[in-house]
Amino acid sequence: MAKTFSIEDGNTSVSTIFGSRKRKYIDIDLTFTSKSVSKDIFKKEDAAAVKQAVKNLCMTNLNEKPFLPDFGANIQGMLFELADADTEEEIEDQVIASINKYEPRARVLNVLANSLPDINSIDVKITFQVINTQEEVSVSIVLARLR
Repeated sequence: MAKTFSIEDGNTSVSTIFGSRKRKYIDIDLTFTSKSVSKDIFKKEDAAAVKQAVKNLCMTNLNEKPFLPDFGANIQGMLFELADADTEEEIEDQVIASINKYEPRARVLNVLANSLPDINSIDVKITFQVINTQEEVSVSIVLARLR
């Protein structure tokens, strides 16, 4: 529980001042698997919830979400670009920018994009820190062209 004291609360030099809140991050599990007894869907908490959100954000193309045309990292749009170091760097920059803008629960530590032109795919590995728990989490996303 967060406590914050101000001058109006009395002698602040004697009281301990807490400035951070402990919040639990909860999202629904997007597999929509139901529990056997209660038939409720499972939920994801803390690092698992943020990991799912980061993965969905990175797999979303621009103009895909209504009323938010710049939401997403647009990695799938980069599948048809030339497989070179400039494209990998652009993917890394787009992923970092989209996470910084749309996922306040994560602090990006590292993004590594690797183009695999022989199998027409891009492998993106994202390492981030969950703000609430300071836990480091890695997400690996592999996108491939169908043709």
